[in-house]
Amino acid sequence: MKLTTKGRYAVMAMVDLAIHSRGKPLTLSEIADRQSISLSYLEQLFAKLRRGALVASVRGPGGGYLLSRAAEAIRISDIVLAVDEPIRATRCQPGSPMSCQGAKGRCTTHDLWEELSNHIHLFLSSVSLADVAERQVLGISGVIYRKAAMAAQ
Repeated sequence: MKLTTKGRYAVMAMVDLAIHSRGKPLTLSEIADRQSISLSYLEQLFAKLRRGALVASVRGPGGGYLLSRAAEAIRISDIVLAVDEPIRATRCQPGSPMSCQGAKGRCTTHDLWEELSNHIHLFLSSVSLADVAERQVLGISGVIYRKAAMAAQ
C-alpha cells in the first residue's frame, strides 16, 4: 500500500486547520507555510476537500477555510478518500476485467493484500482528525516499539 503525497498532504493540512483555526478561517498560504506544502497543490486538495464536505470556504477579507464539522466527526479515511486516494494494497483494480495477473486470474497473494487493504481502511476509519491533532494516535504499537527500542539500548 502506497499512500501518495495527495493523501498525506491532505491529512497534514486538515490537522493544521484543526489545530490552528480556533473557529476562525485560515488561509491556504498560512497552512502552506507551516506545513511546507506548495500553495497551488493545497488549492487543488482543498477543492476536493470542499467537494467532499470536509471544509467550508469563507470569502472576503479575513476569509479562508474552516472545518465543516467538528474534528471528532471527521475520520482520516474521509480525508484520504476525498482527495481520490485509494486505500488498497492489491495490484488489480476493483471491478476491472483484468485481475492481478491479467487473464491468468488472481495472484496467489491476492487475499493477503486485500485483507491488508481492509485493515488499513478500518484503522484510518477508527482515527479521527481530533485524535491526530491531539496526538492520541500512538497506541499499543507505540508501546511495543518503545519497549523494543529501550531493550536494544
